[in-house]
Amino acid sequence: QVRLVESGGGLVQAGGSLRLSCVASGSVFNVMGWYRQAPGKQRELVATVTIGGSTNYADSVKGRFTISRDNAKNTVYLQMSSLKPEDTAVYYCNVAQVRQYWGQGTQVTVSS
Repeated sequence: QVRLVESGGGLVQAGGSLRLSCVASGSVFNVMGWYRQAPGKQRELVATVTIGGSTNYADSVKGRFTISRDNAKNTVYLQMSSLKPEDTAVYYCNVAQVRQYWGQGTQVTVSS
């Protein structure tokens, strides 16, 4: 049974930083990543990282966010810096092997 446990969300002022973590259990996943959904908007990709370390970022976060993973701990991280109010959203951990699995989401709020 796959289980994803997210942590690290919260309230931060614009320009600040947060780090999200997601611990996966139940399998080893080729791709781990983060998506986000703001109120009234569709869920969108933030960043992904493969088991080999290849990364992919949304244009809106390039240069500000860094995704990484610890394969030994089956954990994916999202280091978010220079946060903007438009980064406010619920952030969801996503992992994929044969199929995708989603975390419960963690709220990130950036105040101006």
